[in-house]
Amino acid sequence: MGWASCCKRADGVQPGRRKKKKDTAWRVFSLKELQSATNNFNYDNKLGEGGFGSVYWGQLWDGSQIAVKRLKSWSNKAETEFAVEVEILARVRHKSLLSLRGYCSEGQERLIVYDYMPNLSIHSQLHGQHAAECNLGWERRMKIAIDSAEGIAYLHHYATPHIIHRDVKASNVLLDSNFQARVADFGFAKLIPDGATHVTTKVKGTLGYLAPEYAMLGKASESCDVFSFGIMLLELASGKKPVEKLNPTTKRTITEWALPLARDKKFKEIADPKLNGNFVEDELKRMVLVGLACSQNKPEQRPIMSEVVELLKGESAEKLSNLENDELFKPEQTSSFQGSSGPDSSDCITEEKSSKADAIEEAVASNEMVPSAR
Repeated sequence: MGWASCCKRADGVQPGRRKKKKDTAWRVFSLKELQSATNNFNYDNKLGEGGFGSVYWGQLWDGSQIAVKRLKSWSNKAETEFAVEVEILARVRHKSLLSLRGYCSEGQERLIVYDYMPNLSIHSQLHGQHAAECNLGWERRMKIAIDSAEGIAYLHHYATPHIIHRDVKASNVLLDSNFQARVADFGFAKLIPDGATHVTTKVKGTLGYLAPEYAMLGKASESCDVFSFGIMLLELASGKKPVEKLNPTTKRTITEWALPLARDKKFKEIADPKLNGNFVEDELKRMVLVGLACSQNKPEQRPIMSEVVELLKGESAEKLSNLENDELFKPEQTSSFQGSSGPDSSDCITEEKSSKADAIEEAVASNEMVPSAR
């Protein structure tokens, strides 16, 4: 399928056609305009680089800041991912989803334009270049959890057709100037046809966040996003990465660490030490319980995203009580989580890197590194 036909908006209008005032705000950019905004894709404006190409910081004539994803070279695969991301972003509008500003397709140039997110991502704030600044106090973490849950719930329940993200993780939840969460990077996203329970596809995503049924069988569904979101909730609550290396031969997942503590009601021991005890214990407990419920091995036992939003908001005391008393949290139960014996390498699965490699991956996936010069 060519990009032009794939990138039709939900109302059937081709990208680039004149839109009525009520239509969404994205538009077609000229190559000349984006060259001017990024100082001709100057190296000093580069935010990051990856296999697909580079991301650049730019400033439009009206002063607004943008991030521009530029494909390295034309290929059928690159064209497909470009078309998918433009189509998905053109379909959706929600306060917790990264907005599409527009795109450019001239000759063999393929560029996607987004709003620039000055506070980078959850990953940067917890583990990356801003970790030492401790910008994420408890109130912000709770709001980020709820807002990002609402964004994913919109994709699953309200977008037409429904959309699965397939790469929910801390580096793909960006933070604007007010630390408002924006779920980003829809290059792996899939549209779910009406009546379908899942799609079978080549596995893509990040180790530590992959639902076991997806990692092993390639079965992608909304429940796979729920699993990934649960891992991210535990990460947000604890400040730990999804997979921890205990020694050269042993790894421990965040669920394997958190579940015994939750069963023993030791929620304070799960809290990120950087919070210095400054958190609302009931909210922490809620976030941990929901995170663990989402990241169960069996997809049929996970909540759906609309229920996740309701639980995180604490809107139903009865549902929270039922969750707390679930069999999962009884001490005698055997863990039903993805263990460290799962898949550890694949040419179609990416793994969180460390140090400089991590920063580059983040920048590419999430438009994250601050440009060295403007």
